[in-house]
Amino acid sequence: MSVPSKEFDEVLRRLSAASRVTALTGAGVSAASGVPTFRGAGGLWREFRAEDLATPRAFARDPALVWEWYNWRRGLIAACQPNRAHEVLAAWSRERPGFSVVTQNVDGLHERAGTVNLTRLHGSIWMLQCWSECGAAPWEDRRTPLDPRPPRCRACGGLARPGVVWFGENLNPSDLAAADAACACAVMLVIGTSSIVYPAAGLTDIARSRGAVIVEINPEFTPAGADIGLRAPAELALDALARRVG
Repeated sequence: MSVPSKEFDEVLRRLSAASRVTALTGAGVSAASGVPTFRGAGGLWREFRAEDLATPRAFARDPALVWEWYNWRRGLIAACQPNRAHEVLAAWSRERPGFSVVTQNVDGLHERAGTVNLTRLHGSIWMLQCWSECGAAPWEDRRTPLDPRPPRCRACGGLARPGVVWFGENLNPSDLAAADAACACAVMLVIGTSSIVYPAAGLTDIARSRGAVIVEINPEFTPAGADIGLRAPAELALDALARRVG
């Protein structure tokens, strides 16, 4: 891994001394698993952008089209496996008291790796919920592909939608509260995220205001404003850290 030893050794020192560590993860954590990026360059599906489909207005206008896209996404993600980054974070979440993971990803790979103490800010592509908000609890459905017709709510029979946070929607208050609580840490690892999507991008400022050291693991510089940066893919950096931290 091409990381200056000074920064790497400092991260090791901080992790070894910290009683509470939080990892904030984004799409870069799943890149080595082959999960496609559905936004930005190369993010078109047919002639549509993710921003054209992942909205309440798009679902209200054409639920069949939106479900066709999510069926396609679910099929791609189902073929992917957790990579070394997921495995390291999962092991730390199980073995290190005070370690938590807050993720922006909806692919479910953290869960498949066995991560505990996990907060999913943007929901899960494997969860369904009632479009009409009839009061039914969200439910998991990992079948791929689903029937090409939009699924139905198990309680009221109305349309069901993906259990993800769409553009223009607010995050679940309980998830926001859990993420805020996770900001009370000594070290925050910001891993594979662009640090431009709010409110997730604001968590680093909250953690810093509470005394946390911000460590960014990303091949590129981002607006995270990290105290220490490891410029490497998540799976390589975390594997190297795990071998030394234990």
